[in-house]
Amino acid sequence: MPGIETGDHQHRCVLPFAALPAEVRLLRRAAAAQLDQWGMPAVGDEAGLLVTELATNVIKHVGEGTLATLILEWKRERLRVEMHDKGSALPAPRGADCDAECGRGLHLIAAMAADWGTVVTALGKAVWCEIALGSEAECRRVERAVEALQGYRGNGGVALEGRRREADLEESAIELIADLLHWTSARGLDPDDVLDRAQMHYEAEAEAA
Repeated sequence: MPGIETGDHQHRCVLPFAALPAEVRLLRRAAAAQLDQWGMPAVGDEAGLLVTELATNVIKHVGEGTLATLILEWKRERLRVEMHDKGSALPAPRGADCDAECGRGLHLIAAMAADWGTVVTALGKAVWCEIALGSEAECRRVERAVEALQGYRGNGGVALEGRRREADLEESAIELIADLLHWTSARGLDPDDVLDRAQMHYEAEAEAA
């Protein structure tokens, strides 16, 4: 399954795919890898469920094997998930008395997402939904931290993914904090005082968010 990133690669990812049952798992994995790269693995499960529902709806209602495109976009305090296909009929949630095999996907999307909707496109339609993230300042801090940690220790040029990448970032964070404590001590500062002040800053920003 091909993957193409356009625009600012740190904030937008475009993933074309064929709407086949076997592709859904690969699409979900690609989306999780992108979120991991952006430093937001915490929303991976929620986004994975939304991606699965959107892709499955394409298979059921547009046609198995049809070409579609998943777009992930980090927009400040929200993650936007868009599914583009060539179908012309806009989906709509069905009533509660509907058979269990139909209409449930949109109800699940509406329940999980902060907002969702549909739009007509030049080639068909798009179904979009948004997941609420932390505050904009918190997202920027996480993004800066990931960028700093990715190159801090280095990994011999090997591109790590998934749990290995998370473990590598965690180890880099520990070493970076230790090095900063050595740096503060070498300049006559109290490492414990620096840690306390950093903790105070973190707690104040977390409370404000």
